Amino acid sequence: MNERYQEVLEQYEMELLSVRKGRGAWICETDKGLKLLQEYRGTVRRLEFEDQVLEKLDTRGSLRVDRYVRNREGALLSKAGDGSNYIMKEYFPDRECNIRDHYEIRLGISRLAMLHGQLRQIQLKEEWNMGSICVESLEKEQERHVREMKRARNFIRGKRGKTEFELCVMDTFDYFFQQAKEALDQMNNLFSESKPSGQLAVAELSTEDLEKQENSLGYLCHGDLDQHHVLMGNGYTAIIEYNRMHLGVQAEDLYRLMRKVMEKHGWDGDLGISMLDSYERVRPMDKKERKCLYYMFLFPEKYWKQLNFYYNTNKAWIPAKNTDKLKNLKNQENARRRFLERLENKLSVLIVATD
Repeated sequence: MNERYQEVLEQYEMELLSVRKGRGAWICETDKGLKLLQEYRGTVRRLEFEDQVLEKLDTRGSLRVDRYVRNREGALLSKAGDGSNYIMKEYFPDRECNIRDHYEIRLGISRLAMLHGQLRQIQLKEEWNMGSICVESLEKEQERHVREMKRARNFIRGKRGKTEFELCVMDTFDYFFQQAKEALDQMNNLFSESKPSGQLAVAELSTEDLEKQENSLGYLCHGDLDQHHVLMGNGYTAIIEYNRMHLGVQAEDLYRLMRKVMEKHGWDGDLGISMLDSYERVRPMDKKERKCLYYMFLFPEKYWKQLNFYYNTNKAWIPAKNTDKLKNLKNQENARRRFLERLENKLSVLIVATD
């Protein structure tokens, strides 16, 4: 075993039974269950924030999270002799959510709703106010992406002898850019109507960073959710990796997971609506969240990603797979538009029913 890991493991109050590599770290079988030991490059302040939040979650039932483990000194961070830092947390050996399985998808989403409901009950603390928690708002993020789309298009338009990828961009840009502009305009209107009620939850954090969040719904979100962070256990679901947890719109977590699934299933409208229903049965969203969810889906995020990748890499050679991705976006657009129409109708009915 690597000597650095050995000396770090000795700092914990547990008997080590076996160690193996996995997930870019060390999976440790101990007398206190499975643990994960990995190198850490963040701050202690951020670790304390995550630990204090996860500590408040009720994980006695069907929801689990990967809590941190403190060492003999009561610290979350352990140092090796060479100065590198390590953390230990709970490890779940369960498999990732199978996004080809409709039942597992709906189950995972219902557990996400459960997580969100608990996160909304947590009283925020002033010491949690840091840059990694008060992130860029959704409307500002979309505004930045619109600028990046225009920048890539302008660059391509000025080129001679365009590649197949660039020709494909010029053929599809106006259509997808119109969607991006509409989503951004509606998102701006949504957050300029009034300060959301969710802002009451962050009243204690009256600092400059939090002022940037005044147009946010202001609740704790997972921040980086996809199927890789949803593990299906025996009688429980573990949602892991909270290193991007922040204040924002919880519907963004739902959107990220739903979009991954919808792309794999050719924008199957029945599946999309069933995922939304699975979430709302556990935690009904308010009007602003529902509208926000629709505008996130309306924004052509996958298209923006391809343009941004192109602009920030070697434009002399674009992999064929990127051209194929653009073509697939165009081919799937009819199905995506049908899903957007169904989603808009569904959310409109829910909004009317709750007004």
